[in-house]
Amino acid sequence: MNRGDTHKKFNEEGVASMIEYISITATLVALFIVMLLLVNTYFMQGPLDTLTYSAFTDIGNGVSTRMVDVYAIAPANGNLTSVYKLPTDIAGQNYGVEIVGDSSGQTVTIYRNSIFSQVALSGIGASQHGNAIGNTTGGGVNLISYDSGGV
Repeated sequence: MNRGDTHKKFNEEGVASMIEYISITATLVALFIVMLLLVNTYFMQGPLDTLTYSAFTDIGNGVSTRMVDVYAIAPANGNLTSVYKLPTDIAGQNYGVEIVGDSSGQTVTIYRNSIFSQVALSGIGASQHGNAIGNTTGGGVNLISYDSGGV
């Protein structure tokens, strides 16, 4: 009995085709997975951050303008209060607003996570009564209050 007769011969072309098919499919699946991971970062998160920054700048300009208006019409002796509204959220998330600085320069800072925008408080920081302080969050009714302190 010849040993060569008992073993079946494999078709090498069929095995090579199967290995080629598996390697090409595995490579394409790996590239597809990498693309899925990058799509969120480049096509969704980048434009969202740009939109958020622009909205924060608009909100900062609005708050700064309201504060300057209150200061411009504030009485020499007495107090004045102004009520205003801010958007509840930007791109579905909350944010914070804070007035920071001292009499040499004050800014309205709007922030969320790593995105923030700073807008100068024009005219108030350079004045002798330029001591604006406070913070708030988006949504609801917000208040700007001026008190001369009897000066």
